[in-house]
Amino acid sequence: MKDTKLTTVKILNELYNSFKKETIENEFTLQKLVNRSMFLYTNDISYREDIHNVTVMSGSSLHL
Repeated sequence: MKDTKLTTVKILNELYNSFKKETIENEFTLQKLVNRSMFLYTNDISYREDIHNVTVMSGSSLHL
């Protein structure tokens, strides 16, 4: 197995369920999303700033 780090994170149920529904057909996984997001976060200042400007208030609403 590649160099990987096993972690545990708590994810809002409603957001996770929405993610699963959106990704069922194209087999995009949470692991792919996390790895790509971490890459962009560490290498793309614009992406990092965008992420810092999004706050999750509840499982049903995202506030920009």
